[in-house]
Amino acid sequence: MQTASLFSVAFVKHYLTTMRPYLMFVSGITGLTGLAFAPELSVYKTLMLFAVFFLSYGFGQALTDCFQIDTDMLSSPYRPLTQNLIRKNDVLLVSLVGLGVSGLILTWAARINLPLALLAVFGLATYTHFKKRWWAGPFYNAWIVLLLGIIACSAGSGYGPAATIISPDFLLAAVIIFFGYANFVLIGYFKDVSADRQTGYHTLPVVYGLKSSALISDFFALFTLIAWLLFVGRNFVLFHWIGGLFGISGVAVLIYTQIMAHRVHSEKQAHKAVVPVVHVYILLLSSIVLSQKPHWAAGLIVFYAAFVLTMKLRPERNQI
Repeated sequence: MQTASLFSVAFVKHYLTTMRPYLMFVSGITGLTGLAFAPELSVYKTLMLFAVFFLSYGFGQALTDCFQIDTDMLSSPYRPLTQNLIRKNDVLLVSLVGLGVSGLILTWAARINLPLALLAVFGLATYTHFKKRWWAGPFYNAWIVLLLGIIACSAGSGYGPAATIISPDFLLAAVIIFFGYANFVLIGYFKDVSADRQTGYHTLPVVYGLKSSALISDFFALFTLIAWLLFVGRNFVLFHWIGGLFGISGVAVLIYTQIMAHRVHSEKQAHKAVVPVVHVYILLLSSIVLSQKPHWAAGLIVFYAAFVLTMKLRPERNQI
């Protein structure tokens, strides 16, 4: 097939596939979590900031894909970059421009976000280097996503997040973001073991195997669960009933995810654990959001329904 030019409809289509729309809900809910701890904003500003956080994951995914085409050619041959349907330099350009514009908007919302946004872009650009080291991959990815939550809180408050990020409630939410996302990253590695091994990515599953990685995943899940339970204990009276349903569902799916992680014995089975772990992240954080902003309930129901639909429409069933 012909390589699409930068300013073509075909490029837009292939770039959207590269962004992985079904995972942009991850950055979306992370941004909403940070905004939930900030003072109330206008609907216009809330939606604008949400759009920035939602799209940022897609720009980041496309950017990191440019640096791991070697392993994607083996594990994800359906992706446009691996098929040469779009040019690497074009993807780099659009991704950096998208992240740059996002950073400018977030800096407009709070000046402290300029260095934080630059730090996040640096993290994305260097992620591939750390993914190759078994001790770093999940944690390196998780701090970038956690930084997004801190940036969101800053953007919502309009000033530095120092007062908020040292509060016990936000720190517990940060633990959920960090270990919840680290668990998603680690389980996500289950689907790429052969490709990572062939291309020199020494991830946990490559170095120690699926069984040991599932046990480490259990610890990530446990830290996530403990932080959520502590948060509920501190804010029980604030929980919206819909937020409670989100949270209980998230805990149930978390248990299911860990059971499935131990039942994954080959890469083709990995999606059975990878899919639910994404649901866990969104469900638990949705409950946190509604404890702070209960009037966002209708919007979060629509958000989660859109996520479920988008997941079903993903181009490759075994890939997340």
